Amino acid sequence: MDKDNRDDFTFAKLCDIKLPVTLRISQLEGLRKPRSFTEILDNPELKFHGVQSSSLSDLYVTCQLIADNKPLTIPFRTSFKAFKNSYSWNEWITLPIRYCDLPLSSQITFTVWDTGGPRTAIPVGGSTLRLFGKKWTLRRGKHRLLLWPGVEADGGVDTTTPSKMEVQDEMGRLEKLVKKYERGDLPKSDWLDKLTFRKMEEIHAAETEKSENLFIYIDLPRFDFPVIFSEPETSNQPITAATHTNTAPQQPATTNLLPNLTHDLSLWSVIDPDIVHDNPVEDKHRRLVRSHRSSPYDRELKPNAKIRDELGVILNYSPSQQLTSEEKDLIWKFRFYLARDKRGLTKFLKAVTWRDSFEVKQAVEELLPMWTEIDTDDALELLGPNTVDSRVRAFAVKQLSRADDDFESAASDQRSSRSATNAISYEDSGLTDFLIARGVQNLILGNRLYWYLMVEVALEDKVMAKMYGRVVFKFMNKILESEGGSERRELMRRQGLLVETLGKRARELRTSKDPRPKKIERLRSLLADSRNNMSSMSLLPLPLNARIEITGIIPEKSSVFKSNLYPLLLYFQCSDGSEYPVIFKDGDDMRQDQLVIQLITLMDRLLRKENLDLKLSPYDVLATGPLQGMAQFIPSKTIAAIVSEHGNLLNYLRVHNPDEGSVGTSGVEPSVIDTFVRSCAGYCVVTYILGVGDRHLDNLLLAPDGHFFHVDFGYILGRDPKPFPPPVKVCKEMVDGMGGAQSPHYSRFKNFCFTAFTILRKSANLILNLVALMVDANIPDIKHRDVHEQIQEKFRLDLTEEDAIKHFEALLNETSYLTVVLDRIHDLAQYWRS
Repeated sequence: MDKDNRDDFTFAKLCDIKLPVTLRISQLEGLRKPRSFTEILDNPELKFHGVQSSSLSDLYVTCQLIADNKPLTIPFRTSFKAFKNSYSWNEWITLPIRYCDLPLSSQITFTVWDTGGPRTAIPVGGSTLRLFGKKWTLRRGKHRLLLWPGVEADGGVDTTTPSKMEVQDEMGRLEKLVKKYERGDLPKSDWLDKLTFRKMEEIHAAETEKSENLFIYIDLPRFDFPVIFSEPETSNQPITAATHTNTAPQQPATTNLLPNLTHDLSLWSVIDPDIVHDNPVEDKHRRLVRSHRSSPYDRELKPNAKIRDELGVILNYSPSQQLTSEEKDLIWKFRFYLARDKRGLTKFLKAVTWRDSFEVKQAVEELLPMWTEIDTDDALELLGPNTVDSRVRAFAVKQLSRADDDFESAASDQRSSRSATNAISYEDSGLTDFLIARGVQNLILGNRLYWYLMVEVALEDKVMAKMYGRVVFKFMNKILESEGGSERRELMRRQGLLVETLGKRARELRTSKDPRPKKIERLRSLLADSRNNMSSMSLLPLPLNARIEITGIIPEKSSVFKSNLYPLLLYFQCSDGSEYPVIFKDGDDMRQDQLVIQLITLMDRLLRKENLDLKLSPYDVLATGPLQGMAQFIPSKTIAAIVSEHGNLLNYLRVHNPDEGSVGTSGVEPSVIDTFVRSCAGYCVVTYILGVGDRHLDNLLLAPDGHFFHVDFGYILGRDPKPFPPPVKVCKEMVDGMGGAQSPHYSRFKNFCFTAFTILRKSANLILNLVALMVDANIPDIKHRDVHEQIQEKFRLDLTEEDAIKHFEALLNETSYLTVVLDRIHDLAQYWRS
């Protein structure tokens, strides 16, 4: 490069740096003051803290690399050092990750620790440093990090312990100038520089004396050139609009613009920030082309074999895939031909330019009425937040009205509570009227809809609560107009009264200081008291499942669980003489559990439709308020309790279902082992698809008849409080229960998994669209997240059926405790602990 040319610049790409990430922890600056005598008198343990000693205490530093709230390395700590005059470590730490593998959101957390008594350490302070600056440049050189006193460093995306202060002090200003000087951006003059640095040392000493803050100094490697974040080039294909979405890129794309340029080392691929915006030239071209194509001739236009194949590929795209401008033009050209294909409508509506009144008029008024009937999953996609035209939503509602009530109870659960009002179309799409009409017509569905609406009416958001209040009012009036309406309304009123009473009692018991036996005694006497009308009541549909009619609660069988919220176990007496046990919780948001169970129910129906019964146990769950609800209780034991009492699952099953004569089932009745294998496979696949997290041996349950199932779905869609969660949740105890990884039962388990995964992939769009409809709901793991991307990633729709099975098998083998290397065994064993 010509050094005389001042305009030349050089930089390195991160993806080319194969070196491990290194840093030096230099020293701690600032005054650490011992605690006052008053504080020590109040808390005598403080006298054991290192800061109280006459000499410098034994501080050490831990650091850890974190990105997107997930740790990328284990924490590293500095070695022991006896300090004399100042806290200075000057220790280099090498992290087990290369620069080229760093994500853009990488952060390093630093926490300084002090002695807090025998075998305990307390944080002096913590700080979090982002490895990349605002312009995607890797940080280098010396850094002064502010320590937030008394807390451990927080590596979250929105960290509470940032390394820089909003208001810069004098030392911060001077250090910025020193960095410029070291980079060669300031002119050098030896005699003046010496005077300046001497003066800066004086200012530094004075600032340290009067400052309350502590700072830790670290050094990052100084590369010869600025290092710019870039990901490795993945292919030599020319860039197409298919690789871009309508959202701004989170990370720079470094795909090559032309395949023949890739081998020319003097050329660099440069990011175009305008690549995601509409090109006015292309926009003009589209209008011209489409206006020419809107002739009567279009109606008779038929694609040739090659174009038919291209259209087939586009129609098979997943709901979240964006269409390129070329694909949109192709769909518009053959729109009349596609009107006979039920898969074509959602893609056609994506091809319409909604700001062009001519196109909208033709699409909605001419093509929409003549389109063939579409599938339910596509109708659900049209009810999503991306559909802006109320006439399209009304068309989707009309298509939904063809679905039978059996589908409604599985699928409408997700959309009925929120989507009745969540879109632009509250009054005009007819979705509210449709759901109300279905609810009036079907007693079971109507009961569920009533409770979904009651939860929303109880929200703190008064605007939303008022909106749902209008829906409830309309629903109740429609019920009154129907046959036997007043009796139905009275039953709903009595259900509300029952839930209100139970909620009040559960809250009293939860907040009382009584020990658990006393709580149980109080609960039973409350239920037995005839004044409460709980042990005996006139016929009432159970809110949790309106198919079951109850006549009271059995006091002597009811109990209180041993957990933080002390949920109630209530045995309801049914009109047919049977009993129905229910868990009633107060203080817990059960809407997420409700959603997961609804999705498991839906997946169970999809599997059964293909004649695959995996013995799933989607127990009933109903949120009766934002922090209240009930769930069906299935008599069973946790895996932890079974291992503790029986040693393993086979012994437990053998106690309840012995059959010494059977071959290859370890003395357990063959049908029970079959149920166990099938249910393990079913839950293995559905928890993988839904990204269920926080699994441990206390939330995996096994019924005496072999039904294995999961409970407690507080973490879904990839969220997990534990690091490095296995993608497929299969623990050692489950595999042992099948007779080990070499047994024929384990082989059957794997085959069931592959078959179930293949079947559910065929209905991926339905599952994706149902979850997407819940994005606006107040459900923690779904709110403000790209759920489409989370679930679509699990289905791997980009793979063929055969490759998808291989992919799932690889995940299964990765989790199997027999095939992992020793350190991974330890990780997995740690994961399954509660």
